[in-house]
Amino acid sequence: MTNWARAERELLCDLFLEVGPDAPTLCGTWTTRDLAAHLVVREHRPDTMPGLMISAFAGYSDRVRRRMASTEWNALVAKVRSGPPIWSPTRLRMVDELTNTIEFFVHHEDVRRASEPWEPRVLDPDLDTVLWNAVSRMGKLLARKAPSGLVLTDTSRPDRSATAKSGTPGVSVSGPAGELVLFVYGRQAHSRVGLVGDEADARAMMNAKFGV
Repeated sequence: MTNWARAERELLCDLFLEVGPDAPTLCGTWTTRDLAAHLVVREHRPDTMPGLMISAFAGYSDRVRRRMASTEWNALVAKVRSGPPIWSPTRLRMVDELTNTIEFFVHHEDVRRASEPWEPRVLDPDLDTVLWNAVSRMGKLLARKAPSGLVLTDTSRPDRSATAKSGTPGVSVSGPAGELVLFVYGRQAHSRVGLVGDEADARAMMNAKFGV
């Protein structure tokens, strides 16, 4: 079976080399160099993890990331491609798939969709299932700040539907699993989904702050 975390990592690294270190991403003002440095620091510097969640520690994490970003570009990409250090639990395939599949899928799309033109990829059905399982499992956490009720439906498998947030009025968001992942990870404007609900509620959902 394919290790989708590894597959998305490889595709992202190939794209990094193709577009270069100064290409835009969907991660705010970050360039591809900034994103690559973030990925390396995330795996190699656990001391920076609090800064990803707690604003009081963000300055330290950002300084470490900026120092990493000064690494020569090809070497930086090679470090992303090589994966976590030998002592990391994510060296184990099961842990890697659990923690990195979504991370690398989303960031791969962050680079792909930051420049026009782009089109959604046609995903392998197995990857589609992995992404649906993730979005249905994590949807309530990611959508906890949604302004109204939110139901997610995978259009490739209409039997796949999950309530990310209970409540009325509600908005139904439908699309392939990968697009739903991007939506609840805060990439609403760059996801190809359909919204059904009151116009004001749908607009508020498009502008909501999603994510961990």
